[in-house]
Amino acid sequence: MYYNPTKLYFGKDSLDYLKEELNNYGNNVVLIYGGGSVKKNGIYDKVVEILKSCGKNIIEDSGVMSNPTLDKLYDGIRIAREAKADLLLALGGGSVIDYAKGVSASVNLPFNVDPWKEYYLEFNECTVKPIPVGAILTMVGTGSEMNGGSVITNTKDKIKNGKVFDSNLYPKFTILNPEFTYTVPRYQMVAGIFDIMSHIMEQYFSDNDDNTSDYIMEGLMRSLIASSKIAVKNPTDYDARSNIMWTATWALNTLVAKGKTEDWEVHMIGQAISAVTNATHGMTLSAVSLPYYYHVMPYGLPKFKRFAMNVWNVSPFGKNAGAIYAKTDTEIAKEGLLMMSEWMREIGLVMHISDLGVTPNNFDAILNATILLDGGYKKLSKEDVLNILNASM
Repeated sequence: MYYNPTKLYFGKDSLDYLKEELNNYGNNVVLIYGGGSVKKNGIYDKVVEILKSCGKNIIEDSGVMSNPTLDKLYDGIRIAREAKADLLLALGGGSVIDYAKGVSASVNLPFNVDPWKEYYLEFNECTVKPIPVGAILTMVGTGSEMNGGSVITNTKDKIKNGKVFDSNLYPKFTILNPEFTYTVPRYQMVAGIFDIMSHIMEQYFSDNDDNTSDYIMEGLMRSLIASSKIAVKNPTDYDARSNIMWTATWALNTLVAKGKTEDWEVHMIGQAISAVTNATHGMTLSAVSLPYYYHVMPYGLPKFKRFAMNVWNVSPFGKNAGAIYAKTDTEIAKEGLLMMSEWMREIGLVMHISDLGVTPNNFDAILNATILLDGGYKKLSKEDVLNILNASM
């Protein structure tokens, strides 16, 4: 069964549709955003002007950090309750939207129920009435604009967990204007690009059947690779930023997951690193991905060979002293990962966890925070994770 209720407005004039959407909700709007960037680039003023023109009561919830914390979630729940919120309007990137969903699911919980335990430890479904969420995206990567994902960090226990809510927690509408992403700092833009790539690979590198979803994902990855090379040179290239934004949304709106078992172990390791270091999410993924994929490649060799040929255009034939020979499957697969590493370096990704501040002294904490899943080609042991961490240094 596939169902996605989020309505998308895409393009340069997409914000014009906010007024139309606001007519569907009550007067009390909690405007959720992060730091001051949306005020500096003028997007905040545009949104506030539209809210005021619609006669909405604006209650602000600002200061959402790049890795939203549990303490901040508790604060947001309090703000939304006191405001008697009719709509939570998330203005920002994936962290702001993730946070808004956590608030949405928690406002109407009984006061004796802890949302951290309910959703992020026990992963229960939301059985109370959520507050509707709308989103205006200013940074791409997470795909949170069209799914139920919500990642929260418990800084006290050093645990970063994600809850994937049912479709009743998906944003009711999302406004996607590629021009809103132009002012994102290069480091954050590149981190977001790899987050998109990682989302696709987490779903792609599972199963070895001939699946329509895999063909879609190969196209998404090829588009992302081509557009990323343009965007790092010219951040205001509309076509490139448009393609990246659209790819991010379709990478994780559950469409390409259909028919797949899915992996997500790279995300589990990356989130554990973020919980310990507070490093940028996309960069934790880039730092561990290659060691992880080299580790599991022998167990999913046919798919890694396909990845090399269909995404990176690796030829199955080579030349030696003028003679053409057929490469082995392993040679083809490794060449694909090599080309991926060259692309990663070209766009400026972090390649080692030591560059994120990780030292061997952090390994125990990272291991303790890493959830081991079984959807990929090999279920890792703690020793496997330790070997991957060492290889990522």
